[in-house]
Amino acid sequence: MANHKVIRNQLIGISLSTLDGEEGIVKEAVRGDASSFGSLYDHYQPRIYRFILIKVSRKEEAEDLTHQVFLNAWQNIRSYKNRGNPFSSWLYKIARNQVIDYYRTAREESSIEDTNPEFFVTPAVAHTNLDKNLEFEKVLLALRHLEPGYQDVIIMRFVEGFSIKETAKIVNKSEGAVKLIQHRGINKLKAMLS
Repeated sequence: MANHKVIRNQLIGISLSTLDGEEGIVKEAVRGDASSFGSLYDHYQPRIYRFILIKVSRKEEAEDLTHQVFLNAWQNIRSYKNRGNPFSSWLYKIARNQVIDYYRTAREESSIEDTNPEFFVTPAVAHTNLDKNLEFEKVLLALRHLEPGYQDVIIMRFVEGFSIKETAKIVNKSEGAVKLIQHRGINKLKAMLS
């Protein structure tokens, strides 16, 4: 378990917070209130962008895909149903599908050079310790070399902080499968890092 925390800490320095009054804001957005959806957008856009950027590694594509995620969410918000999972689970599912579609059509190689690692950590952490930045780049590069299924689970669990249950819902797998994928993904990541 300690290794999982170390990897998560290397991947992010951002605390996960929920939007105050999110349930009511989501209900208003489902009713078509654009300003409520705007509040959801403002809160979740940086997280969705970070998830997509880790997956595609090119800023321009990540920006375009993030825009498409929120456009799709807005167009389909009336069909959103609260099934006991956070609203963010629904957004990440849309984002994950958007990335899958991107790779089906683009088929481009990822390039670490196009990614600014400082985006993923808080500014204080990014500038205080060069060793931490180099270690972060090493973890990010290793993560990008994992198969997409492993990437998704590791990002959802350790970058975004989702539970096993929430991750299973987002990636359309059973909780047992997510645990297995997580275990194998962490082992592969540790092997790459050693």
